[in-house]
Amino acid sequence: MFLPKSDDYDRLIGDFRWEIPEKFNIGRAVTDDWAERDPARLALQHYSADGNHLTMTYGALRDRSNAFANGLASLGIKPGDRVAILLPQSFETVIVHVAIYKLGAIALPLALLFGADALEYRLRDSGAVAIVTNEFGLAKLDGIRQGLTALGHVIVTGEGGRAGSVGFDSLCSSHSTDFEVVDTSKDDPALMIYTSGTTGPPKGALHAHRVLPGHVPGVQMAQEFMPQPGDKFWTPSDWAWAGGLLNCLLPGLMMGVPSVSSAAQKFDPELAYRIMAETGVTNAFIPPTALRLMASVKNPREKFELKLRAIGSAGESLGRETYEWSRRTLGLTVNEFYGQTECNIVLGSMVSLGVSKAGAIGRVTAGHEVAVIDEKGLPRPAGVAGQIAVRRPDPVMFLGYWNNPDATAKKFIGDWMLTGDMGVMDRDGYVEFFGRDDDVITSSGYRIGPAEIEDCLLSHPAVQLAAAVGKPDPLRTEIVKAYIVLADGNAPSELLAAEISAWVKTRLSMHEYPREVEFIEALPLTTTGKVIRRILRDRAIEESRIPEPMQANLG
Repeated sequence: MFLPKSDDYDRLIGDFRWEIPEKFNIGRAVTDDWAERDPARLALQHYSADGNHLTMTYGALRDRSNAFANGLASLGIKPGDRVAILLPQSFETVIVHVAIYKLGAIALPLALLFGADALEYRLRDSGAVAIVTNEFGLAKLDGIRQGLTALGHVIVTGEGGRAGSVGFDSLCSSHSTDFEVVDTSKDDPALMIYTSGTTGPPKGALHAHRVLPGHVPGVQMAQEFMPQPGDKFWTPSDWAWAGGLLNCLLPGLMMGVPSVSSAAQKFDPELAYRIMAETGVTNAFIPPTALRLMASVKNPREKFELKLRAIGSAGESLGRETYEWSRRTLGLTVNEFYGQTECNIVLGSMVSLGVSKAGAIGRVTAGHEVAVIDEKGLPRPAGVAGQIAVRRPDPVMFLGYWNNPDATAKKFIGDWMLTGDMGVMDRDGYVEFFGRDDDVITSSGYRIGPAEIEDCLLSHPAVQLAAAVGKPDPLRTEIVKAYIVLADGNAPSELLAAEISAWVKTRLSMHEYPREVEFIEALPLTTTGKVIRRILRDRAIEESRIPEPMQANLG
């Protein structure tokens, strides 16, 4: 399942074949397989602000996850049951995940940042029978638990706990560390991750145990042939979403690479550098939005003793500006890759293989077939825009949307899984992300993708974050409107708005520049760090419906 060392991309891709056993269990692969060989091997390290960074070995992770699996079984939880995890990055989170997989149940990771409505929707829709959380999460459940008829057990970590809940530590300590892992098939369901809801209600993407080995080759490419001696892996991304869980934590553990965690819920660029420096991180998965915030820290290599040898990034388009910033400031070329909750890391970059291009999300990664297709499912010629699609079968592809066969069926044209993302593939196989199908702006007959505009906006020294959407216009169908979060030391003004608009106009084209610029305090983001353009688009639509002052009363 691991990639062989190679210096030839075409040979690496052409020779690759999947070798996933028919019987495969994620829990066994990320703990027991290593614990049997070397129980003292470092598996986890947790960053502490006081410098006393906690550690856990593979042997300890095996024992604790076995005890918790026995504890879950004692509560009547069985294979196929959904168990929710509402926790920050922590040892307990990993223990719970591994135990659920070993038991043959289905893990349902949830973000602590979710509000009560978002939690209730996912818990109700999934039919979760148990949830593991902390005191913070428990408080969020107070107002919704009564209506969740399937939720029979609430397990609480830490010192807390109250009537109607079970203590995590007591559940572990009261059960044996011997557990017989359920003999799952590679195609048996293992985890369910809800889509981020950028385009409509979230849907539960159900994945099989094969999803983990399916991710490993893509992660190895993004992380420059991980594992290497001394590798240590970190991400600021919440382990409740595919990026944190499947682009970092679980593949790292399967490859024997220690994963670094931190309880921080809000991204702090200074803290990000400090975590990497103090724990000796060599490899990181950092989404584009986080990298753009890290660019606000001046001279990071002078302030922090970084050991980074590779950075992978995905979730949104990285863009040329952030790509060049990393090379210039960190001395590393970010390996951008692409996927989505339903089918992840199918395109990617690997600078040591010569696969790297500013503004592109990469070429096909080992073991996948990707094309840019038209509305009939036919591949587009090189240089012609269409929808990015992935051919089934594919080990990283979801089993389907939970209790939603109609939505699952609409996700496919024949054997092509539709991503909903528009792109262009060049003659060398590089794909340039154009924007989600419903994010594309139609103006004066042109179809405009927001990614290129946003990348240009970010190159302006006054701009920290940016989003571009279409605003209805009676003359042009839509105009481009930009929402801007300013970098420190800059104040909103009409003059600055005009300057930013002109910046894009002179660097891209006359039809792509934002005719309106609005400064806002923060962009609406999903818990995965993606801009929710739908909210901004709805806001722009509402603005277009407001009549000009007094105009309607003029004769």
